[in-house]
Amino acid sequence: MNQQQGPQIRFISRPQASLLERIVFFSLSLVVLVAAFFFIGIALIAGAIIAGVFLIRWWWRQRKLRRETGDTWVEGEYTVVESAIIDQRPKEEK
Repeated sequence: MNQQQGPQIRFISRPQASLLERIVFFSLSLVVLVAAFFFIGIALIAGAIIAGVFLIRWWWRQRKLRRETGDTWVEGEYTVVESAIIDQRPKEEK
């Protein structure tokens, strides 16, 4: 009585980690987590400082430009090349 069986899947599991391996893995993961936390904090602080420098620089240039122009009118001449009259009245319904 030879019955053919389908393919069998065998799961190979590694043996349970020892207490020392668990402690080492936990401590390494904790170190990585703390380092990531500090890295993100430092990156956010650096980004805020860089954004502040750019905003102060932009404000300083705007202030300097306003002082140079003195909020005066720019005068000039112009010539009409082609004039067009545009009818702005609403079209009457027929």
